[in-house]
Amino acid sequence: MKIAILGFAGQGQSAYGYWDKPENDITICDSDANAPVPKGVKSQLGKDSLKNLDRFDLLIRTPVLHPRQILEANPDVPDILEKVWTNTNEFLEVCPTRNIIGVTGTKGKGTTSTLITRMLEAAGHRVHLGGNIGTPPLDMLSDGIQPDDWVVLELANFQLIDLKRSPHIAVCLMIEPEHLNWHADIDEYVEAKRQLFAHQAEDDIAIYYAKNNYSRAIAGSTKGLAIPYMSEPGAHVTDNASGEEHIMIDGHIICDLSDINLLGRHNWQNVCAAVTTIWNITQDTAAIRKTIAGFRGLPHRLEKVREVEGVRYYNDSFSSAPGATVAALDAVKGAKVLIVGGVDKGLDLDELARSMLMHKQELRRIIVIGEVAHKLEKELEAHGLNNYDILKNVTMSQIVERAQQAAHSGDSVILSPGTSSFDMFKNFEERGLQYKEAVNAL
Repeated sequence: MKIAILGFAGQGQSAYGYWDKPENDITICDSDANAPVPKGVKSQLGKDSLKNLDRFDLLIRTPVLHPRQILEANPDVPDILEKVWTNTNEFLEVCPTRNIIGVTGTKGKGTTSTLITRMLEAAGHRVHLGGNIGTPPLDMLSDGIQPDDWVVLELANFQLIDLKRSPHIAVCLMIEPEHLNWHADIDEYVEAKRQLFAHQAEDDIAIYYAKNNYSRAIAGSTKGLAIPYMSEPGAHVTDNASGEEHIMIDGHIICDLSDINLLGRHNWQNVCAAVTTIWNITQDTAAIRKTIAGFRGLPHRLEKVREVEGVRYYNDSFSSAPGATVAALDAVKGAKVLIVGGVDKGLDLDELARSMLMHKQELRRIIVIGEVAHKLEKELEAHGLNNYDILKNVTMSQIVERAQQAAHSGDSVILSPGTSSFDMFKNFEERGLQYKEAVNAL
């Protein structure tokens, strides 16, 4: 079979490892003229990397490559997308177990996927976690997945836009406009998420955030059993006559809110999503409680770095959408200095500015960075906020130094960019690691 691997970063390299077999004739196509193509392998690199693809039998699309780009590069082949396949589609087709849980949403995917994984492990199951978090799907096959094992996949819109199969359990968290520099509009973004549920059968399960219109609409595509969370019959927050708040499901108190070692009300949603998912597999309340009490979050998600001269420093570099920064402002109490900004993804920043206005009395200083700075500055001015600095052509150390200068003892400094990092950093991990290094150097 003649196969073209479109894009040769992490997922493309994983695809090459999977399809590199004697019966396949592989060509690597990448816009990077210096892509590290294995010796002896055919390649089509540079600005014309996507042209003349009709000569191949199968096209393996890397997640960041929009299907539209393939069409635009092959205008004389209107049915070219019929040849497109992805690592995620292949994994769902060949995976040895049907016990697959797919988790999507605008934010909270990694936290929820990890909670689900650890709850299942605590209940005695063998679990494999991957997808958009860590291990590429096809690389998971080398773990020796067995029919009784469980697989948890964190799936972003990039993997979902042309999904052909749906997992047995699909979970949709909070959805808000995101990646509008990649999608044509919010409708296409929502439609991509919808594919996680669109191919489910009657014996499958759809779990969704009850208080979000997008999430309800996306999960409404399922033919299976649809269960909301943050509302009955799924896991939800309730209180008793004494005013104590709990997470409860099916009449069972799972834990007190004070048992959750994660900052912010948004993490109550993530816990409820995980509990609702697990409850449809096992009602092992001891395993669920133990996991919740022991889970202290993932790196770069409102991660406390250290305290210096009475000032607490939080790393929320994973924040790549305005809603995540809004959640951080709500989660971290008291006076604070906010570091915000990055790539201009074409998102509406009005909600973010309004949230800053609501927290005006707490916001000691707003430090704006990145290419979106000019756009965010206009929103801040429009909302009457003038306690900000625009920092251009600076290092992370200089950004942290300015935050330190603005903060008082008892304050918090939060790196919560609200957008992607690619203008100044390789990715959110590098951004977060540089922040932690700068904070630890204070």
